[in-house]
Amino acid sequence: MHPSPVRILAVDDRDENLVALSAVLDALPVEVVAVTSGQAALKELLGDDFALILLDVVMPGMDGFETAGHIKSRPKTRDVPIIFLTAAGDDGEEAYRGYAAGAADYLTKPFDPWLLRAKVSVFVELHRRNLELAHQASVLRRTTADDGAVRAIVDGPIARLEAEAARLREVSGVPSGALAGLDAELGDLRKALEALAARG
Repeated sequence: MHPSPVRILAVDDRDENLVALSAVLDALPVEVVAVTSGQAALKELLGDDFALILLDVVMPGMDGFETAGHIKSRPKTRDVPIIFLTAAGDDGEEAYRGYAAGAADYLTKPFDPWLLRAKVSVFVELHRRNLELAHQASVLRRTTADDGAVRAIVDGPIARLEAEAARLREVSGVPSGALAGLDAELGDLRKALEALAARG
């Protein structure tokens, strides 16, 4: 059974750019929700959860930096990673403003389709791992609430996973070995869960 698609919000005032983004990401297990303004993006974020936001910098009315400021000021959306997309070229000040506004990454147009897919894939995988982590932690803590011995087994891996997930959300680039390490920690959790089942 294939996992359900992860939702990505794409924000650009030009329809042709949104069509191009959707086409580039079509090979990934993602659902691209496309909107043409910062205001429309904020409205989408009120109701739905997204793994990633692809945000154009130069838009009429509310530009990408202002939109990002609103996104980062809301508790519900402040941890959603943002990749800024801009046609500004190699403008260091623009890139600095992007990172200062909370960008996880910054790409200039025309972007390399392979590079964009690779970056989006990393954030999608992190989103899936964070969901799995939250589920595992919830199940194990409920199951071990009255069992101190098993709780001692699982609390260490859970704490390490939570710390690693928090660190990965904070950095702009993900080290190549980070996901492998997360896989190993999730394996530890599964072993602990199996040990718990064997005790019953």
